[in-house]
Amino acid sequence: MPSFTPIFIPGLLCTELLFAKQRTSLPNQGHIADTTRHDSIHDMALAALDLCDGPLVPIGLSMGGYVALEMARLAPQRMAAMALLSTNCRDDSAESQRQRQQAIALAKHKGFQGVTRRLMPRLLSEAALHDEAIVADVLAMAADIGRMGFVQQQTAIMGRRAQHDTLAGFTAPILVLCGNLDVLTPPNLSVEMAGLAPQAELCLLNGIGHLSSLEAPEAVTNALESLFERVAD
Repeated sequence: MPSFTPIFIPGLLCTELLFAKQRTSLPNQGHIADTTRHDSIHDMALAALDLCDGPLVPIGLSMGGYVALEMARLAPQRMAAMALLSTNCRDDSAESQRQRQQAIALAKHKGFQGVTRRLMPRLLSEAALHDEAIVADVLAMAADIGRMGFVQQQTAIMGRRAQHDTLAGFTAPILVLCGNLDVLTPPNLSVEMAGLAPQAELCLLNGIGHLSSLEAPEAVTNALESLFERVAD
């Protein structure tokens, strides 16, 4: 198998816990990108590229997908493959930016915990909302990111660029995965991405919400294993 390093990139309000079950199951645990030190997707991508030398496979969920796409734009020659989970390739709409500004204001003036609880139904499916272990993991990750981390990440997301051209020119294998109950990045956005990339494989998970790696850990692990096998072929 060709040598490559997986780079796991967490989403908004998420830490390495987001990919804990995948990294435990995969033979190559790779690295976790730090998405807490920068307020731009571009700078997050540069930092992630510096985590290792040689070929790599960015694995990004939601905001992490924006970072993965920016990594592919900046260093296409280093991409052995890419996994885009619960994400999209568009820039931020005016309405979405308005909502993010409101969330930032709420975090700054009314306390961070309120923002976390308001977001929860959008992060998880109805079934996952009743899973105490999953909810506890989401709350723990949000607490670790904290108020200022949340503001930085939302600022970065608002400033991201569209990546349709990056996907269209990406010739290595790509996994595009999404839950069919994802309300933050609905499945049609994954269908759009898969249609742009020549070597994309689309995987839609029934009954799963936005945080797919937590809600369907085995399915996501299996999809990543298949992607790694495609790199070896």
